[in-house]
Amino acid sequence: GSGIVVRADGRVLTCRHVLGGAEEASVRLRDGREFVARKVAEDAATDLALLAFDANGLDIVTLGDEASVEVGETVLAVGAPFGLPWSVSAGILSAKGRRNVVSGNAAALLQTDAPLNPGSSGGPLLNLNGEVVGIVNAILTRSGGDQGLGFAVPSSEIRRVLPHLLGGRS
Repeated sequence: GSGIVVRADGRVLTCRHVLGGAEEASVRLRDGREFVARKVAEDAATDLALLAFDANGLDIVTLGDEASVEVGETVLAVGAPFGLPWSVSAGILSAKGRRNVVSGNAAALLQTDAPLNPGSSGGPLLNLNGEVVGIVNAILTRSGGDQGLGFAVPSSEIRRVLPHLLGGRS
């Protein structure tokens, strides 16, 4: 799975299902450093989870606004599909407000045709300004791989849930 650094002191947002019930996870940064992170909190309704490890001065993501991206505009997905870290794929924002496509997820999801595969979950969906407009959390597939139907928790949901996660409340 993948994640995004949301605080310079080592707070990483990912998908709850990426952890699979684990209380700890290994985090590898782009510069090669590795940390053992503990789960701080999770939100089942949005499939988001927060990890924490001790660090200083990490670069953090910029949360954008999914409302600024129109259906049909280009988006980028960054993740670790099939264990290949820091892979970038491009596509378009295919739809907004998709409900009931991911079991147990109450958020109105963004849909993209950017190639997403196992390992992409938790990674950012970016606009062309490099701002996070969503967190990749699902693919709809019959083969187990990309079929052009990927989904992301929108940044508005991230903004709503993140303060609770940072406070350690699930």
